[in-house]
Amino acid sequence: MSTAEIYAVGAPLIVLLILAESCFSAWRQLGYYKLADVGGTLGLLAGNILVSGLSKGAILGLSFYLYQFHLLDIADSLPLWLQWLITFFAVDFVFYCYHRASHRVRVLWAVHMNHHCSEEMNFTVAFRQAWLGPISKIPFFIVLPLIGFDPSITVVVGVISTLWGVVGHTRCVGKLPAIIEFIFNTPSAHRVHHGSNPAYIDKNYGNLFMLWDRLFGTYAEERETVVFGLVNNIKTNNPVSLTFYIWKKIIADLRASKSARERWLSLFGPPNWQRTEL
Repeated sequence: MSTAEIYAVGAPLIVLLILAESCFSAWRQLGYYKLADVGGTLGLLAGNILVSGLSKGAILGLSFYLYQFHLLDIADSLPLWLQWLITFFAVDFVFYCYHRASHRVRVLWAVHMNHHCSEEMNFTVAFRQAWLGPISKIPFFIVLPLIGFDPSITVVVGVISTLWGVVGHTRCVGKLPAIIEFIFNTPSAHRVHHGSNPAYIDKNYGNLFMLWDRLFGTYAEERETVVFGLVNNIKTNNPVSLTFYIWKKIIADLRASKSARERWLSLFGPPNWQRTEL
């Protein structure tokens, strides 16, 4: 199955999910959808699609080029069904690493913050994707073809995993059976990830699975009511303002830096790093 065929099936289903959720919210007067919030999401998504469209061919070409130098002969060593299976785990593990870094490294948080700045949780929030998102993933995902994962399989697995990620952005689905909650990234698990509650900060990074979070100690169960958004919310839905909000702070800190250490931390320190004025 090609990526186009997957989108042809998945896109209409997602539209139906959004329509169903918005109608349910309106019927029950839940207020899950706000026009300004959806408008900001659409503005961010438009820029993301533009950058993705301009860079996708080059990124895929780079993947196939690097695949020539792969370390392991996965295609020759494993049956096709097993290649697909381990690719799902490999893609999700790389995503976990990328996602965790995006919450802990300032330049990556400058990009990823756009996805978390909504104070809502609904299916459209899944599409609140940063303009520079497709570029920021490159250093992480180019590892896969170098290891030996076939890019033609990886790209399809990536699309399927992305569509699964949409499903987690809802308040309409409660906790699922324990075995499902243990293995997969469910709506309950992903609501935690979008929470600004102290107990939920920097938790549940997985996209398809929760296994990596459980293994590396970043899992948190949904217990208290989730407060969605940032610790310090940005009171705008302007996609341009959101895109460059943290970059402006980074540039200001770089200009004010007095040492190589401060310049390094301005770029690669944790998101809450601040210069100490002497």
